[in-house]
Amino acid sequence: MAQPVQTRSRKTRAALVQAAATLVQAQGYEALRIDEVVAGAGVAKGTYFAHFTDKDGILAELIGEEMTHRLEQMARAPAPSTPGEVAQAMEPVIGFLATERTVFDIVMRYSGGMGPAGNPVIADGITRQVEILANWIGAAAQAGLMRADQDPALLAEGVQAFVAQVVALHFCTDLGSRRPPSQEIVPYLDAWLGVR
Repeated sequence: MAQPVQTRSRKTRAALVQAAATLVQAQGYEALRIDEVVAGAGVAKGTYFAHFTDKDGILAELIGEEMTHRLEQMARAPAPSTPGEVAQAMEPVIGFLATERTVFDIVMRYSGGMGPAGNPVIADGITRQVEILANWIGAAAQAGLMRADQDPALLAEGVQAFVAQVVALHFCTDLGSRRPPSQEIVPYLDAWLGVR
């Protein structure tokens, strides 16, 4: 008996994602090629395009999954109480964004921050990060350890902007002369979140 179309379609999509994940683990996001994905999944190239419009589609899915995992790491970490500790606690996400230009580009384009959200997992991840940051900032502000003159959600949005700034600069300069983005962001966070 043949499998229902939906079941077969889900299995095919899962095989494509698994093949892409295996390739990314071996060679990185930027090196991913559709021909290798379809070969790894054992399907025709046309089948790939029945599930994803282009290479970015599968990259957004893989990157969104990794962002979700890293945000959960952030959420489980002890709440930071200083701007420097915020930077350190954000390392799982900032470090991932800074691994490859492709990762940063996909997150920026599919988050909704640079236009319409193209991937709900990435867009939801950005929203989740703001929620985590706002909770941290609000708790630290109540303890008198961070500024309390603004809404924590607004301050969290600003932190998001600083993340984009330092990661973009990371890719625009000589990497050998700069500190990691999670260290580069500390002066911005000190100025933005410090007690007034």
